[in-house]
Amino acid sequence: MKTTDFAVLVNKFITEYLGSARNMSPNTILSYRDAIVLLITFMSNVYRIRPEALEITDINAERVKEFLEWLESERLSSIATRNVRLAAIHSLFRYLCSQRPEIIFQSQQILSIPVKKTVQVEVKYLDTIQTEKLLAAPNGTTTKGKRDRALLCLLYDSGCRVQELADVRIRDVRFTIPPQITLTGKGRKTRTVPLMKETTAIIKDYIACYGLDVPCKADTPLFFNHREEKLTRQGITYILQKYAEDTDMEKITPHILRHYGECYQMESDCP
Repeated sequence: MKTTDFAVLVNKFITEYLGSARNMSPNTILSYRDAIVLLITFMSNVYRIRPEALEITDINAERVKEFLEWLESERLSSIATRNVRLAAIHSLFRYLCSQRPEIIFQSQQILSIPVKKTVQVEVKYLDTIQTEKLLAAPNGTTTKGKRDRALLCLLYDSGCRVQELADVRIRDVRFTIPPQITLTGKGRKTRTVPLMKETTAIIKDYIACYGLDVPCKADTPLFFNHREEKLTRQGITYILQKYAEDTDMEKITPHILRHYGECYQMESDCP
């Protein structure tokens, strides 16, 4: 079977361009790959074009618009998810028109498709009493409880995103004065965040309890499950929700705790 131009260039886009030329994080590359998989699925289901026969010229602006509508109507994707998929397609066609000048006009039409505006939802915060109750919920006398308390306290104190928390490794935590943690965010951008004395003590106790305070464990994920695998975003959310239920709170998300932590940090920085 003849290899299509779409197959060749998509392979280069995912395996070479995103990682080497753009230095994108593995999570971003995975997200872009998933968007392309969905586009291929749409072309197969709606236009009956088999994945192995798909050509670049088969994907025009009108079909991309139909694909975005399909995401919302058939897959029930949110507007935010729809916009993420569109961003991936935009990136793909910027790359394609640099490799195939003859499709620049086709690419321009696709690149002109705008993102969809989303409704700004008001962020709710936990009050001080609720936050203290939540952070005190894990049983600090057990190994699992020490892990969960360290996780919740770090999420609150650092104001980090859930994925940033999942990606933290032992070497990213520094206990020398001033104690701090290095977080790696979107686009592999890093930032250093100071830690409160109480949080530092809790994390230090957790690390010692699990025997992680040795050089050979420096690249070990700070938080992992019983199979010693790095906790995922879903795993961290589950832990947070479990303790929210234990303390008779309504359903909360890591985003809420994160924003309360950011708010607290800003107040603490004021003279």
